[in-house]
Amino acid sequence: MSSSPLKTKIFADGAAIKEILEFAADKRIRGFTTNPTLMREAGVLDYAEFASELLLHVGDRPISFEVFADEPKEMHRQARIISSWADNVFVKIPITTTKGETLIPLVHDLSSSGVMVNVTAVFTLDQVERATEALSGGAASYISIFAGRIADTGRDPLPIVAEAVEIMKASPDTECIWSSPREVLNLIQANSVGCHIITMTRGLLDKLGTIGKDLDQYSLETVEMFNRDATLAKYSL
Repeated sequence: MSSSPLKTKIFADGAAIKEILEFAADKRIRGFTTNPTLMREAGVLDYAEFASELLLHVGDRPISFEVFADEPKEMHRQARIISSWADNVFVKIPITTTKGETLIPLVHDLSSSGVMVNVTAVFTLDQVERATEALSGGAASYISIFAGRIADTGRDPLPIVAEAVEIMKASPDTECIWSSPREVLNLIQANSVGCHIITMTRGLLDKLGTIGKDLDQYSLETVEMFNRDATLAKYSL
């Protein structure tokens, strides 16, 4: 991908079985994530059956599955079930309920009892601080910062992720995930601030080969593409 190796690990993000099987054969992919939205879009009907099939193919690489309840007690029950599926399973717990109620106590309870938690939908440094404190001393864990969605608001996510990485040093077994990236550049940015992991969907994974590409050559290929498509369309004036 580039002349100097990147330290940021790439996790494939998706729910289409065919794609995930392809990702599983790609040595660049160090882990996997999914969520209820991606699963619904992929037509997943049976959560446990879907997870069981994925676990057959991802080996011992980490994979995150999300609870789908909105009440802490039921989330706790679901988290225990999901965690029991395999030793490499992380359980995604959102930072709050849909009512904005904090789930930090639940995160602490699960993590301290040995459940590997992935705190998801994190947007602010205050959320990072509280999640880090809750995870400190517990099982291996992740905090997923939705950098792409932060960027969608017109804010630069890079300083936020950079500071989050520093905050999370207080919990050595917790890794920072750059979630919802919008472009391949985000991988380079994540690496520059020591972010441990970035999630990538199929569209971005397909573009990894362009990292470090000669721009003159890329320019020529773009011109060739326009010419080829115009010829195929048989345009005339």
